[in-house]
Amino acid sequence: MNSDKTFLSVLITLVILSAIFFVIERIVSRGRNRVQPVIRRGWFTDVVYWFTTVLLTKPLVRVMLILPAGILILAQIVPAETFKLGAYAGYGPLSHQPVWLQAVQIYLLGDFFSYWTHRLFHRGRWWPFHAVHHSSEDLDWLGSLRVHPVNDLVNKLSQVTPVLLMGYNPTVTLTSAPILTFYAILLHANVNWDFGPLRHVIATPVFHRWHHSKDREAWDKNFAGLFPFWDMLFGTFYMPKDRYPENFGICESMPKGWLGQMWEPFAWILRRGKKVNPL
Repeated sequence: MNSDKTFLSVLITLVILSAIFFVIERIVSRGRNRVQPVIRRGWFTDVVYWFTTVLLTKPLVRVMLILPAGILILAQIVPAETFKLGAYAGYGPLSHQPVWLQAVQIYLLGDFFSYWTHRLFHRGRWWPFHAVHHSSEDLDWLGSLRVHPVNDLVNKLSQVTPVLLMGYNPTVTLTSAPILTFYAILLHANVNWDFGPLRHVIATPVFHRWHHSKDREAWDKNFAGLFPFWDMLFGTFYMPKDRYPENFGICESMPKGWLGQMWEPFAWILRRGKKVNPL
């Protein structure tokens, strides 16, 4: 019965988000964005990702968060009973800061670790798993869910583990998770929004859609998820004025269906394939 309710809530959320982004992409931004059909290439595959990511991958990620908790217990920093009772609120001086200050620090640190993890996934044997996400040729909000579980798991652990081990209160990030998730979806939306003077302050749809571009000059750029200054600091920022990304996807072949995309990264590694750079 609970599984039925969960499936229904996931379905309702999909319908609600579809309505919201139909307005954003088809009405608000009409005539100022990339033209593509509503049921575009890969649409069905991304709908499958919506359900598998929410119903299968996310619970697995939550289970894997036992790892940093286990480290704290084994190091005798936090008693196991504290986690069992759900009473863990961080430890040490960092956890005693005001919640708003912890939030600022957590977002900065989380985005910093995410930046470098993202760069890692553009290299060597990590790339095949991330190539799944980049394989969308008609990128829109729903394409944000096209993420291989290995990519999703490593990315989440790389952000959460350091924050937990440093002693921050995890409740800060848990309560803001829905907002950050919605914002990550928005970054993939088929809109040419760059937020004007804020384009260098916070990540925008144009900023992130350039990251998905196959254009040579945009290759391996814009890794940050929230703050573009990481890319500016480390030389990976790319956001030309009065130009918008149009050419999406990857240069390598990728199966169209969900099952094929689940296996392809492993097959790719077995074939000893290499990342193909655009001409």
